[in-house]
This record gives sequence, C-alpha cells and structure tokens, in this order.
Amino acid sequence: MTDAPAVPPPAGDLVAIVPAGGAGTRLWPLSRRSRPKFLLDLLGSGRTLLQATTDRLLPLTGTGGLYVVTGIAHAEAVAGQLPELPPANLLAEPSPRDSMAAIALAAAVVEHREGPRVVASFAADHVIPDDDAFRATVRTAMTAAEAGYVTTIGITATGPSTAFGYIERGVELPEAPGAFAVARFVEKPDAETAAGYLATGRYSWNAGMFVVRTDVLLGHLDRLQPTLAAGVREIAAAWDTPDRSAVLERVWPALTRIAINHAIAEPVAAEGGVAVVPGTFGWDDVGDVDALAGLLEANDDGVVVLRTVSETDDDAESPGSESPRSRRRLSGCVRRAGDRGARRRRRRSTGCGRGAHT
Repeated sequence: MTDAPAVPPPAGDLVAIVPAGGAGTRLWPLSRRSRPKFLLDLLGSGRTLLQATTDRLLPLTGTGGLYVVTGIAHAEAVAGQLPELPPANLLAEPSPRDSMAAIALAAAVVEHREGPRVVASFAADHVIPDDDAFRATVRTAMTAAEAGYVTTIGITATGPSTAFGYIERGVELPEAPGAFAVARFVEKPDAETAAGYLATGRYSWNAGMFVVRTDVLLGHLDRLQPTLAAGVREIAAAWDTPDRSAVLERVWPALTRIAINHAIAEPVAAEGGVAVVPGTFGWDDVGDVDALAGLLEANDDGVVVLRTVSETDDDAESPGSESPRSRRRLSGCVRRAGDRGARRRRRRSTGCGRGAHT
C-alpha cells in the first residue's frame, strides 16, 4: 500500500477493526492461501464473508470508522471488495504477527489520528445472521468499554463444544448494565469439562470479539507487552508519512508474535479489568466443511453442495465477479447426517448425486 494521508474523524460512535488474515487451510480446497475464506461468498448470498462483516458494522461506524488489517498479498483484493473503505483505513501488514499486533497497530493508528476512541475488533470470516441483535450487543459492550473495561462478547453456547475456548462470567457491573465481570478465560476443554461448564450457566463461547478504548488497550499493552506497544506506537506515528515503509520494514519483524487473549485478555481478567456481554445472536466461525454444510440447505438426497469454483484453482477473480460459465467444477460436497445420527462425510468427487447443481 502507498503512504496515505489521515482520514477525517469517523462519522459513527465506534471504530471497527477487522483483522482479515489466515492461511486458507481449514476449508481447503474451497479456500486456499491465495484465496482465504473471508474473500469467498461461501453462503451463496452474493456477498463474501468480508463484505457481510463490513455490512454489519457500517451502521455503527460510518465508512470513516471502518479499518481492515490484512496481509500485503490480500490488500488489493480487500480494496476491490470494499470500495466504500477509505484507502487510508486499509492497513497492510508485511507478515503475520498474530492478532495482538494487528489489532494494536490499528488501535495505535486510530489514536494517533484522532485521540482516544472506542474500537472494536471482529474477525472478517464469521457468520452472524441477525445483524440487529449483533449491533444491540455491541452497543451494550461500548458502555462497558467507555467505563474502562476491556470488553468481550461471549456467544451463548448451543452445546458443549470442544472447538472453542470459554469465558466464565461473574457479577453484573453496576456501571454497565448488561455487562458482567469476567472471572476467567479457559482454553478449549474436553467434552466432559465443556458439559460441566454449561451446566453452571456461567460460561459462554469465546469468539475473539473485543470492544475497548484505545488508551485502555494500549495502556495495558505498555505494561504487559512493552516491546510490542512501543513498536506499534512507532509504526503508527510514521503511518501517514513518507517514512511508513522504512519504519515498517525495521520494526514490524521484531514485534512479539502473540494472540490478544494471551497478551491482554487473560492477564487483565485476572486483575478484574475485563467485562463480558452475552451475545444471544446466532454465530458460526465456519471452522470446517461440516460447519459450512450446516449453514447451507441440502438437496433432495441430503447432499449439500458447498461451492463451485472455476477450472483454474488460482483464479484471480473475486468471488463476486465469477461468471456462471466459469464456475463448473464442484470443489466439495457433504452428505448430512440422517435421523440415526450418522456422521457427516465429505465426498471428494466431481458430482454429489442426484440433484447436485453447479
């Protein structure tokens, strides 16, 4: 990306940070390193996961309050899919340094441009069907963030999943009705432990959604990860200057590679500084082909056609620009479980039985 001037203050009450990264491996061959899942229209809605994410956020942020952090390799595709995104708000990282560096960089750029703001981080590749319920939950989280808490949104668990970490909530916060103190974060449990969590009624899934003031986030980072904090502040100060590229090249590779959960959420929760707002809206991280199949309708044979792609695996066209004639080869199908609970199984073939379509 070229060095660009700062943009005017955003029109909305919130600045949203959308980390858009990943290796494209968990949904292979639907997604690939050159075509990660956030750039794909996996649900056949006419909007990619990235576009659906920004559609959901824009009523809260306005166009000026939307930031996307992505790798250099995907920056052009992201810009092409989001014409409403100000070019100066597309932050291209030279290499992956995990979620803390990406979120902290955007927060530091926002604060350098505008002073302290409430920011929120949401992954580019999650599916949330109820936009209104999502935005209402975010507004509640903003109240807790304004009060000085690092605030997360905990997804109401629909079962004892072993695929997600969990958040244990404590008492409701008087200064932020609808938000609760976080007692602790826990890593992905085994099935028995997960069932025990849900039986208490105090646990929710950790979806990696955070709402926080920039000064609070960067202040915690100053204490807990000082090298990382100093690095992103230095980069942010140079971002809108001709020195951006040189500073990025020098500082970025040395930044600590760590997730936001380990860098900030877990230690600050132990100090009583993290809040959680229960999210009752539907949510899916589309973590594998079975999860994707559960979001799509099956045909008469109980087969779900996941997606069709062009004959050229590395087709550079964006998902929304693929013509029907170019989308001919089936990339994968899943046969749904029957009433007896048979396991879903993936079918690696060029067809998926009667009723399959391209």
